[in-house]
Amino acid sequence: MRALIRSGNPKTLSFTTDFLEPTPEEFADHYIIRTKTTALTRGELTWPEPLIPQTPIPGFDLAGIIEQAPTKPANRSNAYKPGDEVYALSTFSWQGNAKEITVATEEELALKPKNVNWEEAASVPLSALSAWQALFVHAKLQPPSPNSPSANKGKRVLITAASGGVGIWGVQLAHLAGIEEVVATCGTSNVEFVKSLGADTVLDYRKIDVLEWVSVKREERGFDVILDCIGGQTLTDVWKCARKGGRVISVAEPPDPKKPADGIAEGVESTWYIVTANGEQLTEITKLIEERKVNGVVDSVYMLEEYKEAFERLEGGHARGKVVLKVA
Repeated sequence: MRALIRSGNPKTLSFTTDFLEPTPEEFADHYIIRTKTTALTRGELTWPEPLIPQTPIPGFDLAGIIEQAPTKPANRSNAYKPGDEVYALSTFSWQGNAKEITVATEEELALKPKNVNWEEAASVPLSALSAWQALFVHAKLQPPSPNSPSANKGKRVLITAASGGVGIWGVQLAHLAGIEEVVATCGTSNVEFVKSLGADTVLDYRKIDVLEWVSVKREERGFDVILDCIGGQTLTDVWKCARKGGRVISVAEPPDPKKPADGIAEGVESTWYIVTANGEQLTEITKLIEERKVNGVVDSVYMLEEYKEAFERLEGGHARGKVVLKVA
């Protein structure tokens, strides 16, 4: 089958047409899935976990059609059946999904939203789950709920790189969860786009320094939760943008080494985490997509054979949303 594999240097990629398909005997406790699309993540070719398999394959977002359900244990009751259209974030320590046939566990899967195409579906899992877990697991904010619309009243949230994969979902989910004010940073060309996602205030980082902006009215403009998707100097600066008892959450790099020696409010804590596959959370996100309350954003689509161009677009740092590979 067709596949994109990594060999030699961790960043070396090659395309093959004779990669061996997973067999039902070998993966009797997994779903075997025909891949329609996968999405790429900036920096994934530097991650250590995907190098664990003997033949690493990129692309950890998955959208496809189930070909075979698990057969072991013999008495199991499968939640999905052949022909079901599904999507998932698959575990980073196994092969990715840039291949025609892939596998996934039941815990990773959710039914694909009925109102999106394959390319849009692949843009969702990793980014949406990253934002969901940042806001509603690690920051302990209340998830979107029509039964408790005021649960997050008074909370202020900052999201950096808000036009990127995780940032897009952070803004949408924070807005939908009733955050009192969602502030986002992005480049000039994306300001109106980020506003359309639900950000109350958008700061053009080319014109406005977020730390200076907060410092003008520290008590009024400080944040209870900061989701940083950039790292580097930005991560150092946002420590000083948190309110007393606030939390700095990073998906870019560990926050503690970037913590300034002074200028931080009392009781500010940090979280560094790696997103985990979670079919239950993805199912909640599916409901919101089908209700047209949130949506994924596709920057560009490439055929599997065009992987070089896809990664060039991705690593250029200016993609709005996800770069998707069309596998079938």
